[in-house]
Amino acid sequence: MADTAAGVNTTAVILSTSIVTFITGFFLGIYSIRGYLISPSLRAERAANLKDPVESDESDIDEDDTILDHAPNWTNGLDADRRQGLRVTEEEKSSSSTKDGSQKKKKKGGKKGAAEENMPKAGDAKEGNANEECKLVLVVRTDLGMTKGKIAAQCSHATLACYKTLSRAQSKNPSSAEARILQRWERLGQAKIAVQVKSEDEMLELMGKARSLGITAEVIQDAGRTQIDPGSLTVLGVGPAPKSQVDLITGGLKLL
Repeated sequence: MADTAAGVNTTAVILSTSIVTFITGFFLGIYSIRGYLISPSLRAERAANLKDPVESDESDIDEDDTILDHAPNWTNGLDADRRQGLRVTEEEKSSSSTKDGSQKKKKKGGKKGAAEENMPKAGDAKEGNANEECKLVLVVRTDLGMTKGKIAAQCSHATLACYKTLSRAQSKNPSSAEARILQRWERLGQAKIAVQVKSEDEMLELMGKARSLGITAEVIQDAGRTQIDPGSLTVLGVGPAPKSQVDLITGGLKLL
């Protein structure tokens, strides 16, 4: 009988202790979640973290429709690229140069400007040595004050524009020099180098030089929805082309 009473008492003590422990732990958890059991400094930090974060300065997301700024359209091809500001026609380049005050410079070098306007976009590419590595150089304007995220987006657009130009040439003539250069670039690692220039005029001069040598050169024109003015020329893609040929154009530029 005494053993039975002792067993009942032990069970009651265990059950009581478990219930008290559960209730105590429950309320301690509630108090901790609500911040009653932490220091005032940690409580202030917690309150600050719960507030809406400030949007990053490097964000390239459009606040209105939350899509990437003027992403290229693969379905519609060249026409869609031009509508979205990814390609610049010769007329747009000419009007842009006049707009930012370079008309005076154009008069001095009239013959040179006319020659650049008549240059082919891509053609008569020089293949160089069949074993020579090909590379794509991305020439970024630093005078626009673009953030790292914006530069990354614009460099992606330039890479895609150059690739599409060579891809179109490849689809028309699989045995062309452009097709062989593209295949070599893809096979040997798809090298990409980012360099910098400080003005639009310098960028356009490099583009003209590249095209005069038969090297693919595509410039990106920003739609102006986020950080910079509409119509700004942001990045020039030179290549893919043999390293020795690309270095004739961008070899003297500083790395980004």
